[in-house]
Amino acid sequence: VQLQASGGGLVQAGGSLRLSCAASGRTFSSLIMGWFRQAPGKEREFVATVTGSYISTYYADSSVKGRFTISRDNAKNTVYLQMNSLKPEDTAVYYCSANLYSSPRSTNDVDYWGKGTLVTVSS
Repeated sequence: VQLQASGGGLVQAGGSLRLSCAASGRTFSSLIMGWFRQAPGKEREFVATVTGSYISTYYADSSVKGRFTISRDNAKNTVYLQMNSLKPEDTAVYYCSANLYSSPRSTNDVDYWGKGTLVTVSS
């Protein structure tokens, strides 16, 4: 599975960004897609995941829940992360992930990684 993330950039606090990740190499609707992020000097952490067929979603915790929304377009082989009300602490490299059989909750669970896209939130 090949993953290509895009959409990162510089945004002011309170602003919004939408990340995209295009997948290839497998039937996209069968993949469990996710987003992780890695802030400077910190470990990579889980953000959100969305299943293929049933389109159920799961978010890390209150730090992103209610502000971030993960979605997917199976016709476009693309998963999105809509990020609203961004805060400086959301600054990180955001990574797209794909799993074949189970939803990831940590980096050890991930089957495939994409290259990251940098999101910088200025105060």
